[in-house]
Amino acid sequence: MGELSGVAVGVTAERRAEEFIGALERHGADVRHAPTITIVPLDADPELRAGTEAVLAEPVGFTVVTTGAGFRGWLAAAEDWGLRDRLVTALGESRIHARGPKAVGAVRGAGLRESFSAASESNAELFDAVARAGIDGARVAVQLHGTPLPEHTGPLKRAGASLVEVQPYRWYSPPDVTPVHDLIDAAVAGELGALAFTSAPAAANFLTLARDYGRYDELLTTLRGPLVCACVGPVTAAPLEEAGVATLQPDRQRLGALVKLLVTTLSGTGGAPESRS
Repeated sequence: MGELSGVAVGVTAERRAEEFIGALERHGADVRHAPTITIVPLDADPELRAGTEAVLAEPVGFTVVTTGAGFRGWLAAAEDWGLRDRLVTALGESRIHARGPKAVGAVRGAGLRESFSAASESNAELFDAVARAGIDGARVAVQLHGTPLPEHTGPLKRAGASLVEVQPYRWYSPPDVTPVHDLIDAAVAGELGALAFTSAPAAANFLTLARDYGRYDELLTTLRGPLVCACVGPVTAAPLEEAGVATLQPDRQRLGALVKLLVTTLSGTGGAPESRS
């Protein structure tokens, strides 16, 4: 009997879903898996290749790395296209700004060094540092992850930068949304102890699919009630919190920490805890 025996946890992730689900099941959870997004394969993404070639077309003064996984995936796709060495050389001649230790690890793993790392691991701190770095007239390569960030890239453009945005892990809605509808039904019916989110696009599209399904208001009522909504970090939580849903987040933005949070919060309850932070 695990700590989460008898507790149903909804998981919306596609990337690293098996790892996450396996960890929860080892603690006894009944996992209901319904990916809310489908990731475009990197090496088959024409927009990613076009963005890479645009980065290589002229010298880059600054590079913004928002995620370690996205940066590694970008380089892996570039290697498949025979462009990795050129890309690493081009980025190495720029000033690299990274969002936290995972992004730094990916940068250093490629043999590069960062000029700045956001201690808070937030996009706000990262892009604010870039905007203050003297970017007027500079070409800036921005590695996005899953979704555009106009609230952060807009100020860079207004500061005079010429942006080349590269977006590994573009996503779209899953071709079969029935599992998502089933997960929404289970949440509204009170069958779940928690819903877990590991990316902002997955959280945002979960709400969008609920609206399309006609159960958005019912779902929001449930999410604002006793059901635990656990997110790996503040970026992931943003779409839910903008909808007025309180979330739980681990101190460290890691899958293992999210699993530990769920175990700590839900163990011994048979469902959602009585109080939420």
